[in-house]
Amino acid sequence: MKQPIIYWTYLQENPWNLYIAATEKGLCYVGAHNGTFEEFQNWVNKVKSSSLLIENQEYLTPYAVQISDYLNRKRTNFSVPMDLKGTEFQQSVWKVLCEIPYGETTTYSAIATKVKKPLAVRAVGTAIGKNPILITVPCHRVIGKNGKLTGYRGGIEMKKQLLELERSCL
Repeated sequence: MKQPIIYWTYLQENPWNLYIAATEKGLCYVGAHNGTFEEFQNWVNKVKSSSLLIENQEYLTPYAVQISDYLNRKRTNFSVPMDLKGTEFQQSVWKVLCEIPYGETTTYSAIATKVKKPLAVRAVGTAIGKNPILITVPCHRVIGKNGKLTGYRGGIEMKKQLLELERSCL
């Protein structure tokens, strides 16, 4: 059996610096702003440990272009294929995240209701925290019921910057 390959590159789109990665099926990872290669490698070891990592900027070009366009306020949604691996519950949460309109926010409890598990707010938060594709699966659009910014794999500052970027385009 052929060893699966993850192609990766370091996207620098001032002031943003992100590791991004894709398999032959689609985008599988978008890291935190100024995240480290070690963070990316740790994710690979947990989720896709049998994969071979190959740096390939050219392969990632279609993904990098769409993410760059978003960061430069030229794009509000993504059309690239995604390779999201997770439990059935995680997949259902991530699907709902992709339905949150650009520039809008929702709450963890609203997502729990949409996935028909209204009492599973903490589980929703855990699933959102496992989202490997920041920005393109817009978990930054989820806030606390009290309107406060809450946990984000990329850090609260990144979440705040992404929300401000989207609000400035409306």
